[in-house]
Amino acid sequence: MAGRFRDAFKDDFRILAYHRVLESVDPESFRFDLELISASAENFREQMSLIKRKFNPIRFDELTDCIDRGRAPPPRSILVTFDDGYDDNYRVAFPILRDLDMSAMFFVSTGHIESGMPYAYDWLVHMVCTTSASDLAIPEIDVAWQLPDSLDARRGSAARLLEILKNHSALVQESVMESLQNQWNMPRVPHADCRPMTWEQLREMRDGGMELGSHGVHHRMLAKLPAHLMTEEVIDSKSMLDHNLGGSAQVLSYPVGGFNAYDHAVVEATRSAGFRMACSYVSGTNRLQLDSSYSLRRLHVERGVDAAWFQGMLELPEIFSYRTNAFTG
Repeated sequence: MAGRFRDAFKDDFRILAYHRVLESVDPESFRFDLELISASAENFREQMSLIKRKFNPIRFDELTDCIDRGRAPPPRSILVTFDDGYDDNYRVAFPILRDLDMSAMFFVSTGHIESGMPYAYDWLVHMVCTTSASDLAIPEIDVAWQLPDSLDARRGSAARLLEILKNHSALVQESVMESLQNQWNMPRVPHADCRPMTWEQLREMRDGGMELGSHGVHHRMLAKLPAHLMTEEVIDSKSMLDHNLGGSAQVLSYPVGGFNAYDHAVVEATRSAGFRMACSYVSGTNRLQLDSSYSLRRLHVERGVDAAWFQGMLELPEIFSYRTNAFTG
């Protein structure tokens, strides 16, 4: 009731942001970033069922049509999005969406589709969680720590390291991660627990009613790249999507997506490349305005969200949504 009262005075729409959906939010022997597991398969089905019952799920092509026609989206509109392009999006989330006759937008990092390699930040977490080393020394970013013994504490060290690292330029980030791979003799290799989708899987999802968009080429923080490399990331990701999937990719999600991950230059490059909209990872809802269509806000769905919290987040996002985290996405 409170949510419908709110919506009577606000003509906004919601965009949900997911990363991974696995059978469990705490899988055994998992040595990657647990915080990127947004929901279990069971919880995701419940969440999508609730949206279908109580809200109005729409697609980005419907949203762009509203812009073109100068119309507001339907009341209580919600769009569902996924960042990065993990293969569990295909294996777990896609069948659930298809069963419920729903759609979602999957933002993929095209370079990882080509290589099949884990994402760099994920591999960093994996290295910290599994290395036999007892210390972590990175002079470039003034880090010199003893590594704890327990897995939970190692995860905490990895999260702290990522937060520090994402304050540096994208090239420094890459140098640090490559240095650690060499130092610990842990080269990045394909891994079953952190595998990107393939073009074949993406084409099946497209044919099954899903939307596909860009998350850059190599999942680099666009605002932290030199201008020419940033522009290449935006243009090349769209070119690869258009070539491999047909049609024209219309929407981009800024990798990491917090306040320090995109700026005016990134927005202009995105617009110039031919994208119609772009999503940030800044928390909030949206009104359909041309001047904000390249900085759309989203509501983050995270592993600790239960059914009551999820409904509260949708009905009263100002109260129940997660605050913006500049270092996630």
